[in-house]
Amino acid sequence: MSYHTSLPKLRRGALLLWPLLMTVHSAHSEPLAGKELSAALRSGGYVILMRHASSPRNLPDAAQADVENINHERQLDEEGRASARAMGEALRRAHIPIGDVWSSPTYRALQTIKLARLGSPTTFEELGDGGQSMRADKTGARANWLKAKSSAPPGPHENTLIVTHFPNISEAYPQNAVGLADGEALILHPDGHGGATIVARVKIDEWATMTTAR
Repeated sequence: MSYHTSLPKLRRGALLLWPLLMTVHSAHSEPLAGKELSAALRSGGYVILMRHASSPRNLPDAAQADVENINHERQLDEEGRASARAMGEALRRAHIPIGDVWSSPTYRALQTIKLARLGSPTTFEELGDGGQSMRADKTGARANWLKAKSSAPPGPHENTLIVTHFPNISEAYPQNAVGLADGEALILHPDGHGGATIVARVKIDEWATMTTAR
C-alpha cells in the first residue's frame, strides 16, 4: 500500500480515536467525591496536599508546651490532635495507601503526621514557614518548588502525602486554596508530564466518610 493511499485511512482512524482520547483525558480532570474519590485513592496515583491540623497562632509557654516540643514552637490544639488521629484511622479503614510522606520541618506539621500514624516523613525547608508563621514568599520560588513536587507521580499503587502551611499552598494554587481550613487538603492527580489536576478538596473531618464510601 502506498503512502498516499494509506494517509486518508490514517486520518479517519485518528478522527475516530480522538473522542476516546478526550474521554480518557477528561476522566482525570473531572472533580471526584464520595465513592469515586475513595475508589480512586485506593488505587493510588494521587497527591494529598494538606494544611497541618488546627494549631493556635500563639506560641505555647513552657508549662503548656508538649514534652517533645523542645523549641516551644506552635503546636496542635485539642481539636487538631483529635482530627489528626481521626484522619489517620479513617485512611486505614478505607484502605487508602500512603507512600512517600513529605513535611514542613515545623513541629505542628510533624505532629499532624505523627498523630495520624501515616509513616516517617521527609522534611523540606521549602515546605516550612521560614521560621515565621504565615510569611509570604514574594519571589515565587517556593510556589514553583511546591508545584513541581506535587506534580511528581507517586509510587505504584500509592498516594503521596504533603503536609505544609496555608501560605505555601495558596502561593502554588491561589485559585484552589481560597478559604482552605486547618487540616484541609487538595487532592491532585499528576499527569506524568510535569503537570497535575486538582480533583477534590477534603476537610480533615471529611476523611471519616471514606470508611463508608466503598
